[in-house]
Amino acid sequence: MKISHNWLKTLIKTDLTPQQISDYLTDSGLEVEGMETFESVKGGLQGIVIGEVIEKEKHPDADKLSITKVNVGGPELLNIVCGAPNVAVGQKVLVAMVGAKLYPTTGEPFDIKKSKIRGAVSEGMICAEDEIGLGTDHNGILILPTDAVVGMPAGEFYKLEKDIIFDIGLTPNRADAASHYGVARDLQAILNTKHNTTEYKAELVGINELPQASNINTMNIAIKNYEACKRYSGLVISGITVKPSPAWLKNYLLAIGLRPINNIVDITNFVLHDLGQPLHAFDMDKITGNKIIVKTGLKNVKFKTLDGMERTLFENDLMICNENEPMCMAGVFGGADSGVSEKTTAIFLEAAYFEPAFVRRTSKQHGLKTDSSFRFERGTDPEMTVTALKRAAALIFELAGGVLSMDTVDLYPVKLEPFKVAFSYTNCQDLIGKEIDRTIIKNIIVSLGITIEQEGNDGLLLSVPQYKTDVTREADVIEEVMRIYGYNNVEESSQIKFTANFTDREKATAAENTTANLLIGFGFNEMMGLSLTKESYYDEATLLVKILNPLSADLNVMRHSMLFGGLESLAYNINRKQADLKLFEFGKAYEKTDADPTATEFKYAETKHVTLFVTGKKYNENPFGKNDKVDFAFIKSCIESVLNKLSIKFKITELNNPQFSYGLSFANKNKHLVNFGLVDKAICKKMDVNAEVFYADFNWDNVLSLVGKTKLEFTEIPKFPSVRRDLALLLDKKITYKELEELAYNTERKLLKAVNLFDIYEGDKLEVGKKSYALSFTLLDEEATLNDKQIDNVMQKLIKTYTEKLGATLR
Repeated sequence: MKISHNWLKTLIKTDLTPQQISDYLTDSGLEVEGMETFESVKGGLQGIVIGEVIEKEKHPDADKLSITKVNVGGPELLNIVCGAPNVAVGQKVLVAMVGAKLYPTTGEPFDIKKSKIRGAVSEGMICAEDEIGLGTDHNGILILPTDAVVGMPAGEFYKLEKDIIFDIGLTPNRADAASHYGVARDLQAILNTKHNTTEYKAELVGINELPQASNINTMNIAIKNYEACKRYSGLVISGITVKPSPAWLKNYLLAIGLRPINNIVDITNFVLHDLGQPLHAFDMDKITGNKIIVKTGLKNVKFKTLDGMERTLFENDLMICNENEPMCMAGVFGGADSGVSEKTTAIFLEAAYFEPAFVRRTSKQHGLKTDSSFRFERGTDPEMTVTALKRAAALIFELAGGVLSMDTVDLYPVKLEPFKVAFSYTNCQDLIGKEIDRTIIKNIIVSLGITIEQEGNDGLLLSVPQYKTDVTREADVIEEVMRIYGYNNVEESSQIKFTANFTDREKATAAENTTANLLIGFGFNEMMGLSLTKESYYDEATLLVKILNPLSADLNVMRHSMLFGGLESLAYNINRKQADLKLFEFGKAYEKTDADPTATEFKYAETKHVTLFVTGKKYNENPFGKNDKVDFAFIKSCIESVLNKLSIKFKITELNNPQFSYGLSFANKNKHLVNFGLVDKAICKKMDVNAEVFYADFNWDNVLSLVGKTKLEFTEIPKFPSVRRDLALLLDKKITYKELEELAYNTERKLLKAVNLFDIYEGDKLEVGKKSYALSFTLLDEEATLNDKQIDNVMQKLIKTYTEKLGATLR
C-alpha cells in the first residue's frame, strides 16, 4: 500500500521528516518496506532555467537552424543552436544547461552536452514541452509569459510537486490502516504517546454539510440481501461537467500509482485512498426505472465489466442492479454500461458497507482484485459511508460543478454496534511483561479511537469501533497498547521462569525430534508439503474433503494421502538434476468419515502421518566406489530403526494397497503402524517421476499412542554365537509373509530366534502367479555352540514344511 507524505500531512500536523515517520510506523506494526521520491515531472526539471533570447541569426550552413544568444542570468550570454521555427528575440524560454538530464514525454532520457552543430558551438538547448516531459507538443519551443524571471529554476516556476511515498506492507488484519486517514490515526496515537500529550489529532478534511437538495431527482433503493449489505447510502448530483482533473488531484493519484481518468472517477479514487471508503458513481441516465436494487441470486446471468470482459455470474454474487439488469459487482468492479463518461451530466453516488465474505467470494470466483475489493474484503468502517459521500460531494461541486438534486438516502436497518471489551491492567502487565503507567495506557487507547465507557480499580470497559476489525478481545487491546507503546521500550527480563511439565504434547515433540534426528543421520532431509492438493490425483473422491472456495483447481481438496505431495517434490528435484533423494515429512491427512454422497453434513477426521521417500543412490558421490541404489531393504531398515528407537514392538504383515507394486505392513496387535514398499509405476508416471521410488507411510497417531508403553527388558548377551541361513522360495502370489513366519516358528520352537524377509521379486522371468521371497533365519542355542548337523536338520525341516504346506520350491 502506497501512502503519500504530502497527503498525510494534510490530515495530521507534524514536522517529522519522512524518515522519522517511516521509523515510527514500522515500530508500530505498519512496516514501511521502502520509500521513493515522486516528482510530478520526472527529473524535476533539474538543470533547466528560464532564459531570454537576446539575439538570433540564421545558421550559415543550415536553412532550418538558428544561432541564438540567450541570457540565463549568468555573467555571459550562452550560444545555443536552435531548430525551432518559432524562436524569436525577446522571448522567455526554458533552457537546458550543459550537464542537465532531460526526461522526454516519450523515449529515453538524454544528457545535454556542449557541442558543435554544423560548425556552430551550442552551450545548451532551448526546450519544447515534450522534450522535458511537460506535454506532447513538438511544433516549436515552449514560450513563457513575459514576466517570467530570467535565471529562475524551471521547477520553481512551475511549482512542481515533489513527494515521498511510503510503501507499507499492510497485513490482512489491519483494515483500519488501509487509507491515509487510517495511517494518520496510528501516527496520532504514536506521537501522543511519545510526547505524553493529547494535542496531535488526525483530522478529517473537507467534510462539509451538504447544501439543500432540490430533490428534482428520485431514486428508489431496495436491499434484498441484508446479510450481504448492512448499510447502503447514496445521493444524486446533476448538472456536472466531466473533464480532466486539476493538477493537484492528478498528482496525488499519480504519486500512489493510480492513473487519472476524469474528475468524477478521480474524486471517487481520491476519497477511497483518503478515508478508506470505496465509492461508485453511476450515470443517472443508465439507471433504468430510477431503481437501485442490491441483491444476489443472478446465477448464470451474463455481465460485462469495465474491462470489457463478459462474465457469468454465480448464485452468491452480490450485485447492484437497476430495474432490469445488473450494473455493478458490489464492492468489486463496475459494469461497462453504467459508468461515468464524458457525456454524463448527472450521477448517483454510492457508499456502502458490504459483508467481507461476499466481496471476497465474488473477487476470487471472477479473479478480480481491485482497490475496492481489497478494502471490503478486510472490512471497512460502516460509520464512514455518509462522511465519504459528503467529502466526495464537496469535491464534485468544486471540480465538476452541479447541484445536489437528491438528498442522501441512508439505509441502515440494524446498526452495527461497537465491540465491548473488558480490559484489565493486571492482565496487560502479565502479557507485556512490564508495568506501564496507567495514564499512558489510557492515552494510547483513546488516541486509537477506542472509547472508555467505564473505569474501575483494575480495569476499563471499552467500546471498540467497528473499523478495528481485529480488536474484539482483551488480548487484542493489549496488543494495540504494546505496538503503540513500542516493543523496543520493553526491557529484557533478567530472569527466565519456567515450570518443567512433561505432557503428551512434550512426549510427541520428543518422539518427533528423536525420529527426525535418526532419519537425518541416515541421510534424509525434511520437507514440508501443502495440505491442499489436486482432486484429480485421487481415483475415489467420496472421502475427499473439498474446499468450498478454492484458490485454484490445483488446490481444491485437502490431501487424503501424503504420497502425491511427496512425489511432486521428487519430480521437481529430479527435473533439476537432483536424482538421489531421501526425504521425510511430518504432516496430516484429511478425510470425511461418512461416505454417503447424499449427506448434507459430514464429519471429518485428520490423522498425523510421517512419510519417507527414497530414490536414486544410497550415498552421495564418494571415492570408495559405493554406488548402490536404494532398495526395499534400505527403507525397511530405516523403518525398523525408527520403531526400535521408540521401543515399539511390531509384527510384519502382507501389504495389499494399490499405491504399491509390493511392500509390507507393520502392526502392533490391532494398531496399524506403517505401510512401505515400492510405489506403483503407473502412479510415478502420472506424477512425472521416471525412477523407482520407495515410500513409507507411518500412522503417527498410532505410533505416538505406543511411545513409552513398552517396558524395557534387559537380557544377557548370548555366550554362544548365532548362525544365519537364507532361503529363496518360489511361492504363489496369494501366500503372505505372515504365513511363512508363523510356519517357521511352529516348525522350530527352540533354536529359531528370528525370521526376516530381505528381498521380494515379481518379474517376468517367473511363472505367472508366482513370486520370489528371500528369507533369513537366525538360529541360536543358548547352552552350546551349534554344529553343522543341527543347523542342517533345522533348515531341512523348514524346507519340508514350506514344500508340503505351501507348495514352495527352492530357487
